[in-house]
Amino acid sequence: MSKRFPPISPKVPHMLHGADYNPEQWLSYPDILKEDLRLIKLAGCNVMSVGIFSWVALEPEEGVFTFEWMDKLLDSFAENGIYAFLATPSGARPAWMSAQYPEVLRVGANRIRNLHGFRHNHCYSSPVYREKTAIMNSKLAERYAHHPAVIGWHISNEFGGDCHCGNCQEAFREWLREKYGTLDKLNHAWWATFWSHTYTSWEQIESPAPHGETQVHGMNLDWKRFVTDKTVDFCKHEIAPLRAINPDLPVTANMMDLFEGLDYRKFADVLDVISWDAYPTWHDAEDDSKLAAWFSFNHDMFRSLKGRPFMLMESTPSLTNWQAVSKLKRPGMHRLSSLQAVAHGSDTVQYFQWRKSRGSSEKFHGAVVDHSGHEHTRVFRDVAELGETLGQLTDVVGTGVASEVAILFDWDNRWAVKDAQGPRNMGIKYEETVMQHYRAFWQLGVPVDVIGSSGDFSAYKLIVAPMLYMVSEDTGERIEHYVQDGGSFVATYWSGIVDENDLCHLGGFPGPLRKTLGIWAEETEGLYDHDVNGLKMQADNALGLKGEYEIGELCELIHSEGAETIGVYRDDFYAGRPALTMNRLGRGNAYHLAGRVMEDSFYDAFYAGIVKEAGIRKAVETMLPPGVTAQVRTDGENDYVFVMNFSGKEQSITLDGRDYTDMESGQTLETVLSLPVSGVRILKR
Repeated sequence: MSKRFPPISPKVPHMLHGADYNPEQWLSYPDILKEDLRLIKLAGCNVMSVGIFSWVALEPEEGVFTFEWMDKLLDSFAENGIYAFLATPSGARPAWMSAQYPEVLRVGANRIRNLHGFRHNHCYSSPVYREKTAIMNSKLAERYAHHPAVIGWHISNEFGGDCHCGNCQEAFREWLREKYGTLDKLNHAWWATFWSHTYTSWEQIESPAPHGETQVHGMNLDWKRFVTDKTVDFCKHEIAPLRAINPDLPVTANMMDLFEGLDYRKFADVLDVISWDAYPTWHDAEDDSKLAAWFSFNHDMFRSLKGRPFMLMESTPSLTNWQAVSKLKRPGMHRLSSLQAVAHGSDTVQYFQWRKSRGSSEKFHGAVVDHSGHEHTRVFRDVAELGETLGQLTDVVGTGVASEVAILFDWDNRWAVKDAQGPRNMGIKYEETVMQHYRAFWQLGVPVDVIGSSGDFSAYKLIVAPMLYMVSEDTGERIEHYVQDGGSFVATYWSGIVDENDLCHLGGFPGPLRKTLGIWAEETEGLYDHDVNGLKMQADNALGLKGEYEIGELCELIHSEGAETIGVYRDDFYAGRPALTMNRLGRGNAYHLAGRVMEDSFYDAFYAGIVKEAGIRKAVETMLPPGVTAQVRTDGENDYVFVMNFSGKEQSITLDGRDYTDMESGQTLETVLSLPVSGVRILKR
């Protein structure tokens, strides 16, 4: 069961449709600004994100503020039924600030201070930068927090990066003091006796540097955690003056495609709504299904950060200008990829950008309005047609996704896996491993949440934890209790290896998961790319799996400690040893995959068996053709089912006998549903 959440803004209880808008680039072109109002309405757009990089247009010199152009813009929005997410402009500070206060500029890991330029080239620890952002944000809030066109705050833009200046070094040391209390505890957690790296004074500690320390894995991990905490703290600093004026105005900060540099889960309690920027490289393969699954995973992850609808803050209506190949979206793909976000929980579709810039680095980035400046383009028609569809989906706004399956994904586990210097330094392929497992659910049409180790496990019938390398004793106990209470759990090779400080568990791997999985992992072998082993299914195994599958890259040599063997290794000196096991613990089952199976067909069969055994619901109880997926949003009474075709071919599916209505045509559907290339159908059940 799910429930209906309130809309992002009570002013607009509909799907939000719009774009990043940069009117400050066109202040000397008044006819263009006037024409934009007409085109925004013609495209079926109702919201614009404004002010994102507008600092110098709002404060051209220190203490001199020029808000008049923003006043005029927002007033014209209000008069025309258009709304705005108003951004704080901290993503790119003005040149006068860099010149007058060089300390606001970042220092790289090489300890050299950057010159002025680019974006996010500022230090989050700088007292001056914090002072200047507080002044700017206070003035924005005082002037616009109650403006009728403003429905929310957009904090900065795509937070990211780190600074290694003196202020940040001291902040890092203070962070470590608060975490560990004493140098003895820090040295133990970092295993600093290795290579005589023991610290005898807090002042000796420096952040990782290419010409300094990089081999203390505990330090590397803590630096990344510190960077997240410092960024979150700066985000809070930006939000405080905004909420002080109007605490009811929602706050968001746009995130990026599975960005590695920040633990986004730490932002969830700070922000009112999650938003992110999606830029798939469509049409780079025979079909788009693998890429579509990757972006579905991202949508699910961002939805799961708060467990409620999110915002697609940026996407391109056509192409980008920064990818290796800037390929046009083929007919139907704009509608399909946009509704894919809605299917997974977005209550908005927004673009970068509204109107193409005339100069500088993004002048050829896709936009709703091209340099031609009118509506008579293929892209504008695609956007306007999508606007019509979104206008019919008001009933979907605020609905949730009722997932019975969760993928366990932790940022610090990701960082530690990649820093481990273990069996596959030529590529451990952590993200690819996660996606191998996720794609099976995507193909089955099974909704999935993406949660962290500290999340609530009890809501799920199945939790999948690919390469859960880092497992604390507490997480291990919680997983054990989850399985004992009736849950199903899947783990893989290279799991349960280290604790939260990246120290290896003593007493045998997989550490705190050993009892749950009923195995002991004695060795892990990395294979060269040309090496091949195989997974051979045992007769009459618990899941009824049959046949053989290719194994490559990683093989774990395990011993059963009570687990049943479902499949064994086919080759090499460990032929016949367990490779896929199931352990019955309490009322639940725990599965362990010891080798990396290379074929997607294995994961499809494996998870189809577990889904059936655990009684997990699909979006539509039918077999979906390869490359076709289904996702469902629900308010607990009505289901809204999105059936999407990323296969590159015309497809049809047989519905499951329940009553379906096409939400766009209002027609009651027959048994067979047809999907054109890049087709999507939205059904009410």
